[in-house]
Amino acid sequence: MTIDPATGLAEPELASPEDREDEDLAELADSHEIELVVLDLAGTTVRDDGLVERAFALAAERAGFAPEGEQREAALQYVRDTMGQSKIEVFRVLTGDEAVAQRANEEFERAYAELIDEVGVEAIPGAEAAVRALRAAGASVVLTTGFSPATRDALLAALGWTGLADLVLAPADAGRGRPHPDLPLTALLRTGTSSVDAMAVVGDTRSDMLSGVNAGAGLVVGVLTGAHDRDALEDAGADEVLASVAELPALLGLDAERLDTAPGASA
Repeated sequence: MTIDPATGLAEPELASPEDREDEDLAELADSHEIELVVLDLAGTTVRDDGLVERAFALAAERAGFAPEGEQREAALQYVRDTMGQSKIEVFRVLTGDEAVAQRANEEFERAYAELIDEVGVEAIPGAEAAVRALRAAGASVVLTTGFSPATRDALLAALGWTGLADLVLAPADAGRGRPHPDLPLTALLRTGTSSVDAMAVVGDTRSDMLSGVNAGAGLVVGVLTGAHDRDALEDAGADEVLASVAELPALLGLDAERLDTAPGASA
């Protein structure tokens, strides 16, 4: 295990992008080879618009550990750096106290649900159509998140996405959250995907990229609609970085016509 200097969290050892096989991305992205696409939720397929940070701030205040001044900014930066990771793990690091972390995590769930009701939530333009196009082409699609099952389900209900994907997984469903490989590997096992080479992992954070690399995914794709920039995503192992998930079907060899005409497709 090593300590990530950007987050302060222990991370599994992984091969650097330079150490991975020099494979042809066109072959990796061939739609006939990719059987499973593992997609992150907030920031990748769903607009965040600062909801996670706002929910963290409310949770910290309600749980009674809200820092002030420079400590507050440092805590918020840590939240940004660890976007995509299991929320309870983030609270454990921030509080150093299991009971407080558990209380803060419960408050986060409540606060996030309140914010969804208050301001609503929107999909990334083209995200739903992309999921439908991928499934229409024969790929399994699994949505993953660092949220708890309760928060995950509230988010899906608000979007009207219940049943959109083959599966939706939270860390509680898989064992460990990102950057560990548990979420992608659980998705692979539950969908009966033939091998890790036939799996693509897509997300907007370093943790998403690390999780995909650690799982041995055949294709790891970053998107620029969320928390981290191109440099951070590539440094964490992204094979390809897209402007948004709406470009994913084209990368995987699906034509635009199929994307536009996928059943139930919407912006």
